[in-house]
Amino acid sequence: MDHDTTRPVTGTYPDEPRLAVFTAAEAYETIELFQLLEQLDPAGRGRAAGQLAADLARRLPTP
Repeated sequence: MDHDTTRPVTGTYPDEPRLAVFTAAEAYETIELFQLLEQLDPAGRGRAAGQLAADLARRLPTP
């Protein structure tokens, strides 16, 4: 599908507050699970999970 990138995106957005994709507790649990996945992968591909954990952790306030 082709998109016209020369015209700005327009639209209306609801006034209601949006819910977070993750709660903070869910995000911290996700980080822990990514770190565990990194440790459990004997083939060395777990580094990607560790990188995701680090990226997510940098975006969150400290608990």
